Amino acid sequence: MGVLAAGSLVSSCTSLKRVEGLIIDDYIGLNASEFTQTKKNKTTFRDYVIVQNDSLRFPICVYRIEENQYSALVMQCTHQGQELTAYGDKLHCSSHGSEFDKLGNVTNGPASDRLKTLPVTEVNGMLRISIKST
Repeated sequence: MGVLAAGSLVSSCTSLKRVEGLIIDDYIGLNASEFTQTKKNKTTFRDYVIVQNDSLRFPICVYRIEENQYSALVMQCTHQGQELTAYGDKLHCSSHGSEFDKLGNVTNGPASDRLKTLPVTEVNGMLRISIKST
């Protein structure tokens, strides 16, 4: 299985990584190595990667919580359905100011419901994000 990768984009002072995920059956695949970045011979890990595919209505923000723990969130505000923007450890709705943490919990309203989360499993360095019910 392969995943097509897009280049990094710059958003303010941080590197934003967007990748084109490959949909197979009922999951979207993402190489765990997409979280790795090397600058000046030092390897660090991105906090999150945005996964896109033309078949998805909204992108998916995948946060790296720990070495083998990830949180995948559909980037759709639960207030009025607008697409969210990722920055740091938050997702923000520019329409009405709602914010969510990297686990999908509401940290600032008017949204009152948490974000839709998707199960993530890792198999041989590949993340499988279930999209059965997206």
